[in-house]
Amino acid sequence: MTDGLVLAPGEGGLITAAGMTLKVGADVSARWSVFEANVQPGFDVGAHLHGEVEELFYVLDGELDLLAFEPRVRTSGDWQRWESASGAKVARGGPGSLMYVPAGCPHAFANPGSTPARMLFLVAPSGHEDYLREMGDLLAGGGPPDQAAIAELRRRHDIEQLTPLVPGR
Repeated sequence: MTDGLVLAPGEGGLITAAGMTLKVGADVSARWSVFEANVQPGFDVGAHLHGEVEELFYVLDGELDLLAFEPRVRTSGDWQRWESASGAKVARGGPGSLMYVPAGCPHAFANPGSTPARMLFLVAPSGHEDYLREMGDLLAGGGPPDQAAIAELRRRHDIEQLTPLVPGR
């Protein structure tokens, strides 16, 4: 591709059940995928890590609890109480907050508020949209998500699940 890409607000490929709009994916770039994400109140992606993938999260609206460190102890429950060996704790990030996640770093985000949050989400290399579409299909059924199915999906997409995903309200 020799030309660039310009999208107007709201344009892109909607990944409905995941609440994301794909702005740039593997069909445009081999280096990264870019999404605009709407994070519903109560949503918790669950702490996880990637062996090869890097991610960047930029909060546009609302607030998110953000984690990007190796905890002293990985517990399978509430990642929001984790603390790193250097004393880092989960941060509350509002508009303009950024979280960079290198490969191998445990990370998570959750919307603790009563209103949706919005973020720009970049993943390198590209192709994360395939995972999000499959995850959206799993969450579309309503009711509590099948944690075993989510764990299997994540394993296939270079994601080690550390704590459960909570879909929110």
